[in-house]
Amino acid sequence: MTEGKGEVVCEQGKLIKVSKDKQGIVSRDVLTKKWTDWVDYRAVDFDYESWKEIIKVPKRMGFEGELPSVIKDDEEFIDFEERWTGAYIFENEWQSFRTRQDRDLELASASHTYAKPDRYVVAVKVIDIFCNDTMTLVPVTVG
Repeated sequence: MTEGKGEVVCEQGKLIKVSKDKQGIVSRDVLTKKWTDWVDYRAVDFDYESWKEIIKVPKRMGFEGELPSVIKDDEEFIDFEERWTGAYIFENEWQSFRTRQDRDLELASASHTYAKPDRYVVAVKVIDIFCNDTMTLVPVTVG
């Protein structure tokens, strides 16, 4: 490492910034002291199953139909239909993220009130400092 430079290394499960000053003195600063130091972003969707992912596909495409590359249409227009993919769209209703200026991350989300008693699915999404994201689903019964 050249003088006046630094780099970040991972040793024994911790991120460490190794720097060398202009006098050649090497310093080590541990960047990940607790588990929250690995997290950059948290978000919550309080009713994850409320927004279905719908796509438009040619009517002849699908299990009983043809593949899109095989469809030959002599007509001017191809007829489309909407289909649910089986997935849902994450709607960010609350979030907390860290910036270079503010490294704090809120660990408790805002409170949420549901309009009626029912079964809901809460989705919690986390993005780590390497930009890996993960999401967990938590069933909640109200009332």
